[in-house]
Amino acid sequence: QVQLVETGGGLVQAGDSLRLSCAASGRTFSNYAMGWFRQAPGKEREFVATISRSGGSTYYADSVKGRFTISRDNAKNTVYLQMDSLKPEDTAVYYCAARNGISQLTTPSRVDYWGQGTQVAVSS
Repeated sequence: QVQLVETGGGLVQAGDSLRLSCAASGRTFSNYAMGWFRQAPGKEREFVATISRSGGSTYYADSVKGRFTISRDNAKNTVYLQMDSLKPEDTAVYYCAARNGISQLTTPSRVDYWGQGTQVAVSS
């Protein structure tokens, strides 16, 4: 079992930055590919970014490429999402996710563990 706890959400203005953190506990963190997903009201949960177990490989949704950066610190059992140049359309609940034994995590149906989510709201 892996427990994931996200922090760092909030209300910001367009163009501002936020950094989300996701602290993991319970199993060997470095065995898990990690991902960030988001869900806006009335919409399906969608992929945002993923990072491989070692941190050497990352992949982003087109909508956030060049603005968001995913990283991880395996010594601290934590994955981060640095969000720059935020837009109102980035408003959503952001979820941290984990799956054992793969290199990328881009599909909600493949997630083993979810965090509880953290709200990000961007005003225009």
